[in-house]
Amino acid sequence: MAGPLTLRFVASYSRAQQMPDTEAEIALVGRSNVGKSSLLNALAQRKQLARTSKNPGATRLINTYELGTEGSRRWLVDLPGYGYAKASKAEQARWSAMAENYLAHRASLRGVLHLIDGEIGPTRLDLDTVAWLDSLGLPVTYVATKIDKVRPSRQGARRVELSSKLCTESGAVEWTSSAKGSGIPELRSLVKAVLEA
Repeated sequence: MAGPLTLRFVASYSRAQQMPDTEAEIALVGRSNVGKSSLLNALAQRKQLARTSKNPGATRLINTYELGTEGSRRWLVDLPGYGYAKASKAEQARWSAMAENYLAHRASLRGVLHLIDGEIGPTRLDLDTVAWLDSLGLPVTYVATKIDKVRPSRQGARRVELSSKLCTESGAVEWTSSAKGSGIPELRSLVKAVLEA
């Protein structure tokens, strides 16, 4: 299993068109409070790499992180979350358009990590996003977060239920806990395999 990923923050962008060309990218997609920033920090085993907040919606721009040595041009891309956030409808619409434009047109995009709250998801918004990503033909890996918040006696049933709603095999979902480190080494290996292929 892979150790902590060597990630460094590159820049934040308000539009995909501002981003330079890269070799390969993986995008992180999910609801505003699904834990994208916490997952990034866990992948790198660094507490302050990505900004986390108790209030959902902390990610308001396209935040980019480079894997490996500086200049590798292999990026993890954290997109603004969808759904609940303490922001105006207009602001949320702007974030949505930013993410959608990136996902639909970014040439170096090699895959998407679609984060689903393992405790409560998938929600209607999650399933709408599943359908939209499928329509784009993008390679998607489902990552269930917060497995530590599901009682051990419920985890088996929860895995089956979530996979069923996503219409995928239970083994096709990566179950993780940023707080406990569960599933993080496996996800690191997956990210490296895609970006370094």
